[in-house]
This record gives sequence, structure tokens and C-alpha cells, in this order.
Amino acid sequence: MYAQDSGYTPRQSLVGFTVEAADGVVGHVDRQQDRSGMQHLVVDTGAWVFGRSVLIPAGAVTGIDTEAQTVKVAPSREQIKDAPRFTTDSETADPGYLSEVGNYYLSL
Repeated sequence: MYAQDSGYTPRQSLVGFTVEAADGVVGHVDRQQDRSGMQHLVVDTGAWVFGRSVLIPAGAVTGIDTEAQTVKVAPSREQIKDAPRFTTDSETADPGYLSEVGNYYLSL
């Protein structure tokens, strides 16, 4: 879930927002999931990670600026790059995959 002080409001669309780590831009929110217990962002990294998308749990979001359309996340770009690979949309509904990703980010 999003942290209470992240600036997220229920049913807020973050699609198109720029995702920023402390060490630089990660990409743009392509899709988001707001189902309870499965909240996450699918981020298109563009050329930065060879055109792949990454899944970032809502709990990694530290701040949302709706005016600037940015989402700040706690992990570094390298940590996000090293996260379990996201390959298909079906994984966004797979509890095993979501647990693996969640455990990875919790271990940081």
C-alpha cells in the first residue's frame, strides 16, 4: 500500500507520471494496479533498461507531486534494475510473483 504521507489519494491515476529515484529518472508510469493488497506501478523504463518495464510496489513510493506529475520512489535506479524481471501482464495478478517482488523491495 501507499504510505499515508506519500500524497496518494484513492483512485488517483498516476499513468504518465515520471518516476524518479534519488539518483535519477527511472521512467514513466505505464499502468497501475489499485486492488487492495496488490497495489503497484508498471513503469516503462524506455532505453534506460533496454526498453523493459519494471514493477514497483506502491510501498516504495515516497512522494507524489500532482502538479509536476512526478512519483518519487525510495529504491535507487540500480536496485530497481536488479529487481525480479517483469515480462508479462499476467504476472501483475500472480500472487507468487507479487510476493517475490515485494520481498525483494522489503529486503533493501
